[in-house]
Amino acid sequence: MKESLQHPIFNVISEIAGEQQIEVFVIGGFVRDLLLQRTSKDADIVVLGDGIELAHEVKKRYTEKCDFSFFKNYGTAQLKTQDWIFEFVGARKESYTPESRNPLVLPGTLDDDQKRRDFTINALALSLHPDSFGELTDPFGGVEDIKNCIIKTPLDPDITFSDDPLRMMRAIRFATQLDFKIEEKTYHALAKNAHRLDIISMERISDELNKIILSKTPSIGFKILFDTKLLHRFFPEMVALQGVETINGLSHKDNFYHTLQVLDQICELTDDLWLRWAAILHDIAKPITKRFEPEGFTFHGHEDKGARMVKHIFKKLKLPLNEKMEFVAKMVLLHLRPKALAESPQITDSGFRRLIVDAGEEVDSLFTLCFADITSKNKTKVETFRRNLSEVRERMREVEERDNLRYWQPPITGLDIMETFNINPSKEVGIIKDAIKEAILDGQVSNNREAAWIFMMKKGKEIGLVENIKK
Repeated sequence: MKESLQHPIFNVISEIAGEQQIEVFVIGGFVRDLLLQRTSKDADIVVLGDGIELAHEVKKRYTEKCDFSFFKNYGTAQLKTQDWIFEFVGARKESYTPESRNPLVLPGTLDDDQKRRDFTINALALSLHPDSFGELTDPFGGVEDIKNCIIKTPLDPDITFSDDPLRMMRAIRFATQLDFKIEEKTYHALAKNAHRLDIISMERISDELNKIILSKTPSIGFKILFDTKLLHRFFPEMVALQGVETINGLSHKDNFYHTLQVLDQICELTDDLWLRWAAILHDIAKPITKRFEPEGFTFHGHEDKGARMVKHIFKKLKLPLNEKMEFVAKMVLLHLRPKALAESPQITDSGFRRLIVDAGEEVDSLFTLCFADITSKNKTKVETFRRNLSEVRERMREVEERDNLRYWQPPITGLDIMETFNINPSKEVGIIKDAIKEAILDGQVSNNREAAWIFMMKKGKEIGLVENIKK
């Protein structure tokens, strides 16, 4: 595999290793990705000795510009070139206590270092010593597991997962990203040790979860998370979606598997993490809004309730409580609106205007979510609905352009109202603002300042404010 180690830094490391007669290896994900023919520019360098000392020497000899940093407490160093990252560390062995995933770390051999790796496919090492440059060390059959598309721990999976429970999330993440199967004993250990996930910080769990969500087919990971009951430890709201209830011969669909289908379908349309989160949460309130009525099961108001649940879920999962969260909540709140327009026998321009204004800059994202949310097994029904939804989107574009509604802002502001009628902030200001907005959206008033001003004066007179006008 010599031909794969082309970056000049590998040659510099090899030169130093030969001069100092030290054993140095590139190990882990970089080697795995070489065998999978995946591009990787993130290399872990393990030396039987001092990793920081080796990194300093490499920095001295490497002639190109790079950033260098080291972390003495952890015995690690990092070199960043324009598009590569090299992490240096001494070979080590680890021991754990049950209450923490932070191990006691001691210097070790290459064998010790490979034993502490999470999976066989990540325990592969390529020598960088000039006498054995590019030779592979594979003590746990990682190459064979790559050929067979298997995720397996090097040692007893119960010990591996109990020591560092985050490895359970990583196992599922790799299975999802690589479309590998988790080996049977390793899979059973996930379920057996699910409770150990409780000692892991939510930030780390969510980081792995986001990587699963960003994969090509996230449903692979979510199904494993659900079946092993890992999902139950940190995301019970999603677990609650699963199941079908039948009363008087009437049933509803399984909203958990519907959600996974929507998620997979939206992944074909967008790489946006937060739009994918909107797909996950679009029906999140269905379990708590479910009612049985004569016509069958209903979930009235689940979009409003779901939008209000987003902040709680994001806060608990340590996801950002900023505009990203607000975007997801907005998508959840509005996700039924285009569908309602598509199913309406007579759509007025007023309906289009209202959705354009409410969705604002996110209108295209909203329609992406709506297209993904078509999951009927009836192909004719799916094609018809997609065609109707496309027609709705096209007509909305026409209304947007004609009425100048894209990025809409009211032509009359609250300050305009207060200054015109010589009043302080009050409910009357809100009444007039809302009336202007409704009149424009209903098509009664043109979307321009002159027409809105005339309407404002008329409304002010109706509620008795004309006498306040400054003379």
